[in-house]
Amino acid sequence: MLTLTKKLRREQESRDDQSGGGGRPVISKERLISSSRTTTTLTHGGLLNESLFVQELNSALPSSCELKFDDPDKLHDFHLTITPDEGYWRNGQFVFHVLVTEEYNFAPPIVKCKTRLWHPNINEEGSVCLSLLRQSSIDEMGWAPTRRLKDVVWGLNSLFTDLLNFDDPLNLEASEMYQKDAHAFQQRVNEYIQKYSNKKGSSSSSRR
Repeated sequence: MLTLTKKLRREQESRDDQSGGGGRPVISKERLISSSRTTTTLTHGGLLNESLFVQELNSALPSSCELKFDDPDKLHDFHLTITPDEGYWRNGQFVFHVLVTEEYNFAPPIVKCKTRLWHPNINEEGSVCLSLLRQSSIDEMGWAPTRRLKDVVWGLNSLFTDLLNFDDPLNLEASEMYQKDAHAFQQRVNEYIQKYSNKKGSSSSSRR
């Protein structure tokens, strides 16, 4: 399975080759101007790049993910539903709200999990701990103008698999429970899935 970690590593190696192995990507002035223009079109609902924007996201969409645009004139504001097919959260369905600001892609989108779940890297208020969503990150996987929305989708999806991190938790209680008793952790995860997961379409299971 191609995960976000492998995907970003491949992209970094490709950029290193193009920049002469210096370890940092070369961002041309033309690329930044192009990115800025795309941002303006996207956040103001312009028609020029809407179809390309949706097509790009859907073409890179993992099989466990689904996009929903509540307003076709506001493609910068959408929901991502993740239904993990493996791991602790298998059979659950989790909705994330993604808001692309006018600072994109110099700043990451704003993401909040709308479905309550028991997860070390997502707290019960819906805040998400993911390096890709940080303006700066010590692991060099933070946000950069070269990142795309499809990377965000891959990153959120990977929080349920290879990016799951018990050693750097946002929900400390969940992490400590796993360290002490993995079976109890799985039981708590299942309880939250049964009570809050939106798999059956219950609107009461998700945050407003």
